[in-house]
Amino acid sequence: MTRSVDQVNAALYDVRRMPYGLARSTAAAAEVERVEAEGPDGARAYALFVLVESFVWGGEVTKAYLPFTKMLRWWDEHPEHFDAEDAHSLFWSFKWMVGHLMEFPTVPAAQIERTLDDMARRYALAGNGTNAVALERFEWARERGGADVEDAYRAWVATPRDEYSQCEACEPGDRAAYLFETGRHEEGIRLLEQVLQGSPSCATEPGDMLSHLQLAYLEVGDAEAAARTHRRGVRHLDTGVSMTGPKGRHVEFLARTGNASRALRLLAEHQTFLTEADSPGDRLGFLTSVSVATGVLRAEHADAPLALRDVPATTVAELDDWARREATGLARAFDERNGTTAASERLRAAWDHGTRSLPVDLSVLSAAPEPVVGAPAGPTVRGADVADDRAAVLSSDGPAPSPTGDVPGADLARTALGADDAGHATDEPTDAEGLLRLADEVTREDPVRAAQLLRRASALLEAAGHLDRAGFALAEAAQLAAVEGDDEGAAPAFVHALALVRAGGVAPRFVGPVVRAYARLEAGRGDVTGALAQLQRTLDDLDAPVPDASDQAPRAADLVERDSAADERERRDLRDTRARLLATAGELDAAATLAEAVAEEFARAGQVADAAHAFWLAGRSRSEAGADADAVDLLESAMEGFAIVHDRDARTMVANELVATLRRLGREQDAAAVGAGLSG
Repeated sequence: MTRSVDQVNAALYDVRRMPYGLARSTAAAAEVERVEAEGPDGARAYALFVLVESFVWGGEVTKAYLPFTKMLRWWDEHPEHFDAEDAHSLFWSFKWMVGHLMEFPTVPAAQIERTLDDMARRYALAGNGTNAVALERFEWARERGGADVEDAYRAWVATPRDEYSQCEACEPGDRAAYLFETGRHEEGIRLLEQVLQGSPSCATEPGDMLSHLQLAYLEVGDAEAAARTHRRGVRHLDTGVSMTGPKGRHVEFLARTGNASRALRLLAEHQTFLTEADSPGDRLGFLTSVSVATGVLRAEHADAPLALRDVPATTVAELDDWARREATGLARAFDERNGTTAASERLRAAWDHGTRSLPVDLSVLSAAPEPVVGAPAGPTVRGADVADDRAAVLSSDGPAPSPTGDVPGADLARTALGADDAGHATDEPTDAEGLLRLADEVTREDPVRAAQLLRRASALLEAAGHLDRAGFALAEAAQLAAVEGDDEGAAPAFVHALALVRAGGVAPRFVGPVVRAYARLEAGRGDVTGALAQLQRTLDDLDAPVPDASDQAPRAADLVERDSAADERERRDLRDTRARLLATAGELDAAATLAEAVAEEFARAGQVADAAHAFWLAGRSRSEAGADADAVDLLESAMEGFAIVHDRDARTMVANELVATLRRLGREQDAAAVGAGLSG
């Protein structure tokens, strides 16, 4: 039975709610295939647009041209099957297609110009505004680097906005990027500062504009604004789309501001873009930023080790040589297509300009210069909200203080007294309770200050002998520092916090969440030895015999049962974290085996979402170990779990991996069925 237009539209709406990726694209393709075979004709335009959109934003832009061409032909032959939204989608897609053609050097210049002319002609016939056409003509002039670039820019800016203009979040960023490129930093900064007051948001913003703005502040010598903008920008890198350019610019920023270790960690985290990107243009942009960064780092850290998967480089110097060769080759390919030398000139200008640097202090808790360590990135370890655990003991004064020697790292907290936030010293509390209250008040708007307030409160509490509260306050500070990128300050703070809570007699089940937060940090740093040791110690503490309590008042059976259940839950969480650390360390078989066992424990305990996450880790670890056939059932179990708890986004993310795994196994029909099942 043929579905109605409303039924197809409802299915397509479900597809558009999925995160971008292979699963969404596969589901969209299944809908197009069904509509083309069965109808109704009134739903075909929308189905084709959803497929174009899925490919464009899902990292498969080259696949978008076929459905776009079909949509254009359908418009020419049957405009009666396009409603107002379909027509808008068609003309909006034109911008994606024209813009992306420029990013592939194998697409001839003549084809780009013909497509641009066709876009202008069709917009005029439809009575559309011309702002979008003016933008694409400017971008093409900018790509070629001709003498008409400035005129094309001014023509675009002067053309009135219309319904096909860039969104209000994207347009200022595009304008500012050109202003920065041409040295008009103050003008671009004013533009973006004004726009950012309104909290613009879309798939790529404000992350993209912030990545440009941080570098502009570097150019004008405003270190404080650069640090603030960098921190804000990092929080907008995980948007569900690739964000290749912004991620590369953050690597460059860190290198040019004296934050070498952070630059290398971020590069390791996003190293896939060194060899693969949505387009050659995106890859060239990333390589340009990276080669600027490695050029700066090479002066003092040429021999710093790197752990890269698909690049023949083991040191900064080797990566610098490789990245410059790759970028040079790509730039030359664009020049050959464009008939100019603009791409190569932009690359050389970036290298020359990148030698300009400005020291920017990004520390939150650390005061000493950071060591340079190149570490591979690993899977994220799910953590807990340390604040909840502090609340659990906030009303307890704790036992008498232990000797200093029993609390390793005590000097770290003591040096915090009065050492942070000197600019706020005159209007801040001097007692621990007041500092804790103030930290709670400012955490959302100023997490850096909140972390420093918490550390000062922790030092006061430790000095007063309230070790449990001191430990949880310091753990909160460490977590905030970790979120703000100060791994060097967060790591020792976590270690000292763990020493404090243990010395304060905190039950292992409350120590566990702090250990897991610390483990998440160390997984990102790539060195999990310390975290594994802390984890094992906590598991041992959970398994230790309960001290003789014969001289204490008997506890109600329900309280004993509650505490026992809480211990078991924490034990499962710690074992799950251990599996993630093993995966980070590259021990994939051990990680998969443990993750599968923990997943079954979670399932028996009724923790379906946790079980799904653990099955996902097990499947991903099997795939990374080359055992795709063994991964399929595990990934399917993860999908089933996320379906039960109605976590649509997580289910789709697992489906992305399952589709890729099935395709590697040559099971194309099964891969298509996964996508169809998601949209059904």
